Amino acid sequence: MNMHRSCFTAALIVAAGLSTAPVYSAQAVDPLVGTAVPGVCMLSREAVFAQAKIGQAASQRLSQLAAQARSQLDAQGKPLQAEVQSFRQKAASLSETQRNQQGEALQMRSQALQEQADELDERIKLTRAKAMQTIGQDAQPIAADAYKSHHCGLLLNRDAVLSGNMTNDLTGEVIEGLDRKVSTIDFNLEPLPSKTAAKP
Repeated sequence: MNMHRSCFTAALIVAAGLSTAPVYSAQAVDPLVGTAVPGVCMLSREAVFAQAKIGQAASQRLSQLAAQARSQLDAQGKPLQAEVQSFRQKAASLSETQRNQQGEALQMRSQALQEQADELDERIKLTRAKAMQTIGQDAQPIAADAYKSHHCGLLLNRDAVLSGNMTNDLTGEVIEGLDRKVSTIDFNLEPLPSKTAAKP
């Protein structure tokens, strides 16, 4: 469960690191910089999500929701752990029937708790995706305006560019515009889609 909790924050931190790299100092020593290509622009969506205020707010909100939900699961898991430990200690003194009955009951409860944990991980993924979609929708018109103002004819993912002239990088401009437009976001954990709705 910890892995999924950290995925959202870790992805944003990595993106922030990429976006804050000293691009211009790198150009001074990079023989592959070359001249700016007219009409070719770049944008890092990951950096926008990481550095824009709304992206940071989304990260904090998701972490808060995940921590609350996991705290509830931990509250259920601790007494179950204690019962499992107690069962192991007294198993030798129980009859085979008692061991089987109590063991199966504990196994079913453990499995149910694990299913809840798996469902929580899935809900966190869905919630993150929806938050990123919302931020993307807010950023879209800002990116479109920047695209037009820079007379772009082609927009590339900056994070996929190995080297080159980064003059037409729209990322910073989009972040600034997004910060002026919106800085907060509020949401709750998304429910899992119903099994009937998931069927084709």
